[in-house]
Amino acid sequence: MMNYTIVGEASELAEWSKESEALSVYEALSTLEDRRGRKGKRYSLALVITCVLLGKLAGETTLLAIADWIRLRQDWLHTVLPTTRKAFPCAATYSNVLRSVDPAQVNQRLMDLLTRVRAERRAAGEQAHVALDGKTLRGTQHHQAEDQKKLHQMNLYETQTGVVLKELAVAEKANELTHMQAFLNQVLLSGRIITADALYTQHAFCLDTISAGADYLLIAKQNQSTLANDLALFFTEPPADCRDWRTASSLDKGHGRLETRDMWVSTELNGFLAREWYGVEQVFCLRRRVQHPLKCTQQVVYGFTSLTAQQADAARLLALIRAHWSIENHLHYRRDVTLAEDACQVRKGAAPHVLAVLNSFVLALFDWCQVTNAKQCMRRLDACPLQAVQLLLKSLSEN
Repeated sequence: MMNYTIVGEASELAEWSKESEALSVYEALSTLEDRRGRKGKRYSLALVITCVLLGKLAGETTLLAIADWIRLRQDWLHTVLPTTRKAFPCAATYSNVLRSVDPAQVNQRLMDLLTRVRAERRAAGEQAHVALDGKTLRGTQHHQAEDQKKLHQMNLYETQTGVVLKELAVAEKANELTHMQAFLNQVLLSGRIITADALYTQHAFCLDTISAGADYLLIAKQNQSTLANDLALFFTEPPADCRDWRTASSLDKGHGRLETRDMWVSTELNGFLAREWYGVEQVFCLRRRVQHPLKCTQQVVYGFTSLTAQQADAARLLALIRAHWSIENHLHYRRDVTLAEDACQVRKGAAPHVLAVLNSFVLALFDWCQVTNAKQCMRRLDACPLQAVQLLLKSLSEN
C-alpha cells in the first residue's frame, strides 16, 4: 500500500491539485474555519496542520522537533507540498496557529474522512462497537495561568476501526458525567453497541442509550453498590430453579503469563432489575485469572446489558468486554507512550487539545493502514517521508 520511492513520485506530487483529491487529508483540512485575524496570515491552516501530521508520522513528538524535521527537508517539501512561501513555520508559529483552531472541528473533518473511506469496507449489517472513556492530558496539569487550565478529554472510540467518533475536553475528570449527554444521541449511537466503565453505570445512561437506538453493556461496581451486591449474590448463590445459565471461556498465553477469562450469563434477573435499569436483557459475571511464574491474581466483575441472548451469547459478551479495553491499549496508551502526549508541554489555549486530536488521528490512520507496530512504521516514514506525504495529500481510497 505504501511501497513508493521518493525519486519516482516527487514529480507527480509537485503537480498536486486539491480539486482532484476530494478524499485527501489536506483537502479535509482546507475546509477548516480560520479564526485568525486578517493580518499576519503567512501560512494556511491546512499547511500548518499537515506539517504537524508529517512530523508526527515520522516519530517527532514536540513542536520544536517537528519544526526542525520540516526545515531540514524544506527544499524537497517545496516540490511536493502546495506552499507559497520560501520558509516553513517555526515552532512558535505552530503553537500560535494551533491555539486558534477549533479542536472539535478538526476531529470531525479528519475522522469523518476515515469513516467515509472505511464505509466501503464495513460488512453489511455489522453492529459497530464503540467505547466511551476519558483521559487526562497530564502535560496541562500544575499550571496556574488562566489560559493554561488542566484538560481532561472524553472520547467515543470505534473499537473495530480506531476512529474517534466524538471527543470533548472538560476541565476535570469529575465533569465526565455532566457531559455524558453530548455522546448519547441518535446520530452517534444509532445501531451501535456502547460500552463504558463503571462511572457511567447510571439510570440516565441506560435510558438515553436505548432512546438513541443503541445497546449498552455496563459494569456494576460500588458506585452502584445495591446493584453490584444483587448481582454478586445471584452469581454466588444462584437459585436452584435457575433455567438460564450460560457460560463461555477464553485462554490467552503470552508475555510470560497465562490469562483465563470465564463468563457466566443469565436472563433470570431481568424482571427484578428492569424496574430501575431500563432495557436490561442479560446479566453477567466475569472472572479474570492471570497466572505469572511466581504469582496468580484474580478479579471478578459483574455487569448487565441491553443485548438479548439472541443478539449476543456469552462468548460475544466476553469478546465485547475485552474489545472495550482497546480504547486504553490502542488509543490512550499509544498516545502516551508512542506519541509522548503526557510529556508534551504545549499548554496554552486550544493547542494541547488540538494536538491530542491529531494524535488520535495519526493512530487511526495507522489502524486504517493495518500497521501492527507504530514505532517501526514511524521509522520507515522518517526514512522515506514521501510515503507520509502520499498518505496526507493523495486520496485515501487509492492507498
